[in-house]
Amino acid sequence: MLRFLRRAYGACVADLANKPRTDLTVQEAGFSFHDGTPLPDLRQITSWMLTHAPKQRTLARLVPALWKRHGREDLSVAGILLANLDEEVLGQEPWMAFVHLLQRREPLMVVLEVAEELVRGGRDVPDDAWIRAAAEQSPAWHQYCVLFLSLRKEREPCRDVVINAPPGGEMFERIRERLLQAEV
Repeated sequence: MLRFLRRAYGACVADLANKPRTDLTVQEAGFSFHDGTPLPDLRQITSWMLTHAPKQRTLARLVPALWKRHGREDLSVAGILLANLDEEVLGQEPWMAFVHLLQRREPLMVVLEVAEELVRGGRDVPDDAWIRAAAEQSPAWHQYCVLFLSLRKEREPCRDVVINAPPGGEMFERIRERLLQAEV
């Protein structure tokens, strides 16, 4: 299934116009590969998989394998699957399944993308106690939690988590600033 899916990524890329950008992304973000398959195409592939898989449990077992292989497209597909598979099939709540995948420092754009997929799939951002407990795990997890907070529909407390987060790159700091301005 993993080899078949890798072939599908390449088949969805119309041309090699993105090749220089994808090569840079692989080097700088630590992906094992990045074919440049657009997110709408990945959503379509995943939708097909969800519709035609003989057993949803097979797709749930695919999620950690995709994350471990760590291709750019793999991470997106894993996030879309997490957002759309039932909790019973996953064996745990989707946010917990997601954080269990985060074994190393992940690119923040990927963490945000998967978190957005979870919210798009109807999963509420975890509560304040969960966010605070996760933020205490490490500086990287603290930043992840700020990203999760940015996806809440209603702005709630946890200002301390946002303020005390370790400094990040440009995208992270823009998100942090937006959160702090929204709470004023």
